[in-house]
Amino acid sequence: MAQWSFPVEAGHIMMFARAIGDPNPVYYDEEAARSTEVGGIIAPPTFIQASAQFNPDYFLRPKIGQYWFGSGKGPTGSNAAPPEEAAGGGRRGGGGGVGLHAEQHFEYHRPIRPGDVLTPTNKEGKTWEREGRSGHLVFSETITEWRDAQGNLVVTARGVGVRTSGPAQRS
Repeated sequence: MAQWSFPVEAGHIMMFARAIGDPNPVYYDEEAARSTEVGGIIAPPTFIQASAQFNPDYFLRPKIGQYWFGSGKGPTGSNAAPPEEAAGGGRRGGGGGVGLHAEQHFEYHRPIRPGDVLTPTNKEGKTWEREGRSGHLVFSETITEWRDAQGNLVVTARGVGVRTSGPAQRS
């Protein structure tokens, strides 16, 4: 994966806050934000997720001329034939099961502010297994550390995915 960064702009923060329905002026009104404890405009807690649109390899963003599973019944954005693994209609994990997003956690080491340029570093986290009603479950954790231009840690994002292997065999 190529190295990329997320330039944070005040307009991005304002649009994100509006999109999630949060009217707090600390996200868009510089004068009001200056009078608060944080002393200026900051980003809402889940804002780091907006960084995906700056990642050239983000799997959910359509790429011109390539198959994209889209949000409808058929592929959108391309007339290309779907890849074999996408033809089944879902993201597939190992063993033919379906991959699901299970958890997302954010640890802020300082607020995200306009003017920040954040760069991610991905790390593998823990992996564990459980038996569930839907069969064997494999959980895997991914950790992304976001650092500013000076190398200071700003956000640690931890996501947990789960793959199912299908229904448990009943005896």
